[in-house]
Amino acid sequence: MTTGSFLVGLVVGLTGMGGGALMTPMLVLFFGVQPLAAVSSDLVASVFMKPFGGLVHLKRRTVHLGLVKWLCVGSVPAAFAGALLIKLFGHGEQVQRGVQIALGVALLVAAAGIAAKAYTSLRESRRSGDAPPDARPVGVVVRPVPTAAIGAVGGLVVGLTSVGSGSLIIVALLLLYPTLRANRLVGTDLVQAVPLVVAAALGHVLFGDFQFAVTASVLVGSIPGVLLGALGSSRLPGGVIRRALVVVLVASALKMLGAGNVTLVVALVAAALAATVGWTAVRRAHGLPALPHRAGAAATSSAPESREPARSSK
Repeated sequence: MTTGSFLVGLVVGLTGMGGGALMTPMLVLFFGVQPLAAVSSDLVASVFMKPFGGLVHLKRRTVHLGLVKWLCVGSVPAAFAGALLIKLFGHGEQVQRGVQIALGVALLVAAAGIAAKAYTSLRESRRSGDAPPDARPVGVVVRPVPTAAIGAVGGLVVGLTSVGSGSLIIVALLLLYPTLRANRLVGTDLVQAVPLVVAAALGHVLFGDFQFAVTASVLVGSIPGVLLGALGSSRLPGGVIRRALVVVLVASALKMLGAGNVTLVVALVAAALAATVGWTAVRRAHGLPALPHRAGAAATSSAPESREPARSSK
């Protein structure tokens, strides 16, 4: 379990994504942990890992505190309520199956969210062209009600499944605030995720199936994995890893939903083709090289088409 947590932490450090979306299904599918116990233990472990990235962005002043406030207005009570809902229904076999199905659906949505964010970032890079960063629109007018609604929906999903504090909420923010710069988008999401995860973890300690041994194993493996991944993040192709992450999420989701082996193989092949051939076609349609590593070489010729979207740390 510690080795598996290390590998998940490595992916998170490299790409900034996939914490709960990978850790919880790994605990369920490979180590036989009950779905509710996996969700509870993963959330408690996240309490110790989430603050690091948020503190870095606060120090760099790449956090929109107004958005953080309204996101937390919705997410904190909703995350706690998600754990409470599980308590109200009990810890029986039907509840475990319900959590597993909810987790499978959340994984599919997370995979779609990662793909949508990658595509939106690609379009943004094409629109920005050669314009310097200061020339891009940065004004953000906070919309309290829809922002709190995003927090509430994301918080409820996290409270029920441990998935969504990054991959779901950050995509919703991107759609609601398209002029928010990438670094502030990531920083805002990381900071708001801290009280969100704390509320969800507290709810699961009180009402869920928190298991100290599982949480300890996750922390022992994931923390050095995150640190090592962060050190190597500037040297490895994060875009390739993120595409592999989408494929893994789809496979995990289908397995959670009870898909048979034939269905799983067909879906994996389709997802792999979409992540390779399909994404190559999308890049070419936007005037970018087929492979990301060629973009770096092309950038030396100062062609605007060769610029890659800034890689998110979340």
